[in-house]
Amino acid sequence: MPVELKVPEVGESITEVAIGRWLKRSGDSVRKDDPIVEIETDKITLELPAPADGTLGELLKQPGDSAVVGEVIAYMEYGEVAKKDTPDPEIKQSEAPGKAGVATASTSANRVMPAAQRLVDQNKLDASAIPATGPGGRLLKEDVKAYLDDAAHAGKSNAAASVDSTAATNPVSGGTDRPEQIVPMTPMRKRIAERLVQAQQSAALLTTFNEIDMSAVMALRSQYKDAFMKKYDIKLGFMSFFVKASIDALKQFPAVNAEIRGTDIIYKDYYDMGIAIGTGKGLVVPVLRNAERMGFAQVEQAIVGFGQKIKDNKLALEDLQGGTFTITNGGIFGSLLSTPIVNPPQSGVLGMHTIQRRPVAVTVAGEETIEVRPMMYVALTYDHRLVDGREAVSFLVRIKQALEDPARMLMEV
Repeated sequence: MPVELKVPEVGESITEVAIGRWLKRSGDSVRKDDPIVEIETDKITLELPAPADGTLGELLKQPGDSAVVGEVIAYMEYGEVAKKDTPDPEIKQSEAPGKAGVATASTSANRVMPAAQRLVDQNKLDASAIPATGPGGRLLKEDVKAYLDDAAHAGKSNAAASVDSTAATNPVSGGTDRPEQIVPMTPMRKRIAERLVQAQQSAALLTTFNEIDMSAVMALRSQYKDAFMKKYDIKLGFMSFFVKASIDALKQFPAVNAEIRGTDIIYKDYYDMGIAIGTGKGLVVPVLRNAERMGFAQVEQAIVGFGQKIKDNKLALEDLQGGTFTITNGGIFGSLLSTPIVNPPQSGVLGMHTIQRRPVAVTVAGEETIEVRPMMYVALTYDHRLVDGREAVSFLVRIKQALEDPARMLMEV
């Protein structure tokens, strides 16, 4: 007897999700806890595991489809893994072009799944002519859609042209085809769009810039990177230096770590640092909680851990909640200069950029000279309702001083 696979509760206040990739196909054997499908929310992507051994049945939702919490998105048959090489006695074998050996459903109603039957009826098709790939030779909605999309059947019915798809090609009048793809926004992309518009509309955003000579940080990193790797089994990156320098500056200028709540200003005596990480589906900002208590190794380990969670679709909602200040590194993509947008209700975001060797004027032993140094532009976008220009500029200068002379962070001077 088919068992329903439902959308689980994925977090407080989340009622709707989007179906991502199906990691298993209808008819595939699955083991308990095998990931079956990706479920996308406005914040994270999760994998729905198989509740037991069995065979995946009809898929009721396709990638890009919406579903609410508790909705059935597929069926699964529990028990021993079905053997695909044993044909069902009630199923005929078809030798359709390009589909040799694929079982074809009989016209009996119990071999055509309900969703498939609706498509068959809507498009006035002969179910017995459609290759079936479901368990036990069942005809699935996916089989009907594949049949309708097949180029060999493209002109057989007007209804075939009206089948829903997540990508459509729209020729432009004038005799020249100019293909366009229409792809629904994912919940994450929708949420990102909403948050960016909210930030622009609800805050008085302004950006100030400075540049940092990265020579001291690079020398320190080069000096200790091998010992750091040997002791902690992790690379010493630049982000931990910027986290530490940001905390040092936030302590000096607490307004940048504060937020506006109604008509009140909330100053926070803790430092939860959001680290913006780009993914193929959008930007996520996991949070280093109480980062002021972390050492360099803990910061680097936490960031690598977040990256692994994102790769494995294991990032949890609690990893993204809160945050008092954000750091984003466009430099890893080659960005030379940009104006980051704050993550509401935070009041500031620091943008790092690519390190570029440039000639700069420096003073050595009292003599001014021109040297080629590794330079980085940095940007601070801040909410001008709360942070004055003097504070913002001084904040960025403090970060510059801390990174150009890292001992200042230890001495707190």
